[in-house]
Amino acid sequence: MNSNTFRNLRNIGVIAHVDAGKTTTTERILFYTGENHRIGEVHDGSTTMDFDPQERARGITIHSAATTVHWQGTQINLIDTPGHIDFNIEVKRSLRVLDGAVVVFDGVAGVEPQTETNWRLADDYRVPRIAFVNKLDRAGADFGRVVAMMRERLGANALPLQLPIGAEGEVRGVVDLLELQALVWERDDASAPPRVTEIPPELLDAARAARSRLVEAVVERDDALLDAWLQGRQPSVQALRAGLRAATVAGDVVPVLAGSAFRNRGVEPLLDAVVAYLPAPGEAPGAVTPGGPLSALAFKLTADDHGAMVFVRVYSGSLKRGDTVWNASTGKAERVARLYEIHADRRVEREALVAGDIAGIVGLKDVLTGHTLADRKDAPVLESIAVPEAVIDLAIEAKAQADTAALAKGLAVLVREDPSLRLRQDVDSGQTLLSGMGELQLEVAVEKLRSRFGVDVAVGRPQVAYRETITAPAEVRHVHRKQSGGPGQFAELTLRVAPLARGAGLRFESTVVGGAIPREFIPAVEAGIRRAAQAGPVAGYPLVDFEAVLVDGSHHVRDSSAMAFELAAGAALREAALKAAPVVLEPVMAVEVITPAESLGDVIGDLLRRRGQVQGQDSRGNAVVVTAHVPLERMFGYIGQLRALSSGRAQFTMQLSHYAELPARAALAAA
Repeated sequence: MNSNTFRNLRNIGVIAHVDAGKTTTTERILFYTGENHRIGEVHDGSTTMDFDPQERARGITIHSAATTVHWQGTQINLIDTPGHIDFNIEVKRSLRVLDGAVVVFDGVAGVEPQTETNWRLADDYRVPRIAFVNKLDRAGADFGRVVAMMRERLGANALPLQLPIGAEGEVRGVVDLLELQALVWERDDASAPPRVTEIPPELLDAARAARSRLVEAVVERDDALLDAWLQGRQPSVQALRAGLRAATVAGDVVPVLAGSAFRNRGVEPLLDAVVAYLPAPGEAPGAVTPGGPLSALAFKLTADDHGAMVFVRVYSGSLKRGDTVWNASTGKAERVARLYEIHADRRVEREALVAGDIAGIVGLKDVLTGHTLADRKDAPVLESIAVPEAVIDLAIEAKAQADTAALAKGLAVLVREDPSLRLRQDVDSGQTLLSGMGELQLEVAVEKLRSRFGVDVAVGRPQVAYRETITAPAEVRHVHRKQSGGPGQFAELTLRVAPLARGAGLRFESTVVGGAIPREFIPAVEAGIRRAAQAGPVAGYPLVDFEAVLVDGSHHVRDSSAMAFELAAGAALREAALKAAPVVLEPVMAVEVITPAESLGDVIGDLLRRRGQVQGQDSRGNAVVVTAHVPLERMFGYIGQLRALSSGRAQFTMQLSHYAELPARAALAAA
């Protein structure tokens, strides 16, 4: 591909742990690029990107929000993503379609759990990154320590391009290591540009040493630069920038910048770095040609009073308003009614989209997150978007019988918008269960039902989303035979089950040969197994992580049918699972607690009482960071107890680590 086609376009995301200053940084970007004429602030609910009423009320980002800005003649399509683990699907689907990312780090906390999770996601999708160490004006901030944490905990080849001038509340600028000059902000006023001046004498030696390391890291990845450097010729700044860009796009280095977004320091150089070092669509790994057939990925859906909008990334070809396109994932045709460029909660209508664009489409009826849009029915399907595991169930019902239909409609919309929300009926109680990644996500979903759909709902207490699995192989032969006067039902099959690794899901295979079971009945066998797996044999929780192999069987010419084989398969699975040493699995959370040192003993003791296993502890400024694995079932209401143990000074974060076998005594309680 000729990357010049896209030289003036960047598709980037801003990602971070919650409270690292990500949305504040994004709001400054909007101001400096001229998109906004006043700066929105998280603390007073005036942000542009967090425009949802719940986001403004809670002071956090819940939905990824897209906008378009321009800097130095380059168009930047920007997506601001949530930092809270409950809304991690938003980060996943954004990173799937982006060409680059700005990762914001808290200058005090450094690498935090959700930063690490998001970093691994960016690794999975091969997204080049630059890092912005933010909040360097805070007490305890340490730029060098954060860079070291990036190298140690993330395995990143972090390469500082700047050094901060001043410390904590006295931070007033940065040293530009490429130009060997200082940028100093005289005032906090966002409209005041930095003053270019000489490097303070006390930083000169450190700056020269850091620049030498920077030059060495760049030239060793470019043979021509390396040869010249070894012969004693210093590379020009322009050559260094080109080499640094190539290394960043390849994922070999991560340029690191410094600043304080809240005090309007360091944002303009950050924008310069986005343009200079992050890839245009044509340069990004896995990008395809601007010409040729249409290929676009749907990565997000929203529904409002104007109808449903599908957010897409166009990888090749183009599409125009009024076009008919194919959903290659379903084989169905769809009509494009309108196209929009998105500016947070504003829309600007477009006549056409071309390769590299990220935009919204109105008019698509049956497109879901992860579907591929193309110009022919049998087009290749793009890699989809993995959906995180749901770990908490919430029983939900309409308070008024008249609202039952509205509740069903509202739930269907929410699950369509957010694929990490799951909806199912409890087999025993008949209750409707809404499942998600955490209490906050479910709380937000319930509030949406009330505010968006006008449904007053009653909810139960959040419950752990247990799973079941088998721990031994088993094989059964099952005969389904029914005669009731009319046509009979007959299906015979032999089913073998065996355990799989955690997270493998359900795998079905048929080894039937010779037509013992007609080929057209095999899908019915799989459907019966998958339906029966929704309720395991121990306590009715979904049965996961096993392989089911259809070994043999027989059929009757007149009495066999797809329904008979589906029923037989379900019964066979239930029988086999009982013989295969079934167990209950519970979600175990990776918990990080930041506590004052004087509360450390109480915090660790409390974690142990919760069946926790402490993994380690480390210092962070005046605090101690404790990492542990704790069953989710023991973490409900933890924040209240933690505050009591630490006089309100400790805080924690958690995310799913893995599913583990539930101890026998706890399994009896869960059943």
